Amino acid sequence: MSRFFSEKFSRLTPYVPGEQPKDMKYVKLNTNESPFPPSEAVVAAATEAIRHGELYSDPECLAVRRALAERYGVSVDEVIVSNGSDEVLNFAFMAFCDDDHPAAFPDITYGFYSVFAEANRVPYRRIPLRDDFTVDPGDYMGIPETVFLANPNAPTGIALPLESIRAIVESNPDRVTVVDEAYVDFGGESAVSLIHDCPNLLVTGTFSKSRSLAGARLGFAFGQRDLIRDLDTLRNSTNPYNVNRMTIAAGAASLAEDERNRKNCAVIMENRDYAAGKLEEMGFVLTDSRANFLFASHPKLDGGELYRSLKRRGILVRHWDSERIRQYVRITVGSREQMNALLSVVQTVLEDET
Repeated sequence: MSRFFSEKFSRLTPYVPGEQPKDMKYVKLNTNESPFPPSEAVVAAATEAIRHGELYSDPECLAVRRALAERYGVSVDEVIVSNGSDEVLNFAFMAFCDDDHPAAFPDITYGFYSVFAEANRVPYRRIPLRDDFTVDPGDYMGIPETVFLANPNAPTGIALPLESIRAIVESNPDRVTVVDEAYVDFGGESAVSLIHDCPNLLVTGTFSKSRSLAGARLGFAFGQRDLIRDLDTLRNSTNPYNVNRMTIAAGAASLAEDERNRKNCAVIMENRDYAAGKLEEMGFVLTDSRANFLFASHPKLDGGELYRSLKRRGILVRHWDSERIRQYVRITVGSREQMNALLSVVQTVLEDET
């Protein structure tokens, strides 16, 4: 870093995104992207929007907000749209956390939470998951922090039931609970239905996973009007044109054919269960994932070596070197063809290295 870099950020450890390699062609199962491309209607909508690229995008993102409100049964002023769900999560750390309102989240969860906390100089506490990687709802009952919970969690894929989310939110009436539902469309229960009963609940989501728009960068959040106004104050104080014209058009078009997206999710869940069963037959231990990925370890394979062995053979998965999960790899669920390619290579690795 330069000598001009602010001291307040000098110890910041940035988030490390999944690899986007260019050195060779991989079966890419490392960043939880959809195996399905956007539909022709979505592509056409984005293409038409760029014809007016000389004009700024709609700062209110009304086309997407109206479509989201209709899809989820809320009002337009209970929705905010963002440049990926990461942006709105950062806004939540900015809006609802400070020295008097520290943050709390699991010790094994989405890695950006600690980055957002440190970037915004927010004190935070990591709460250990149980030995089986599940969240203990009791750990979050009545605590003095703003709670951030990915549900289903990442990278484990394990989901809390809706009644547990409600209990956590209601036990902390003077603190906001943020539920990050990036993966909810693959078998979890959405907490959006609770926002009208719970003024302290913010639910975030993304078009990246279940709607095939990871590259478009489109996220959203639901909450009561006052919470959304808080976030909008920050959005309009940083970048009121935070979502571009093409993404707004693509997002609205995607919601217009949400039945197609649900069918794609159903295929991904079928492929998840198929691959999980095959891996278990090979001796792998897996969590009960309700996401578009599997979290797997093998008693005879080191997690890091498995990751490297698969990469050498053209299969890219995700691995972390942190103590509790270093024996695991996270495997994005792709097409049946991609899953069979993975399974074939895993079998070869087992034969060669065990």
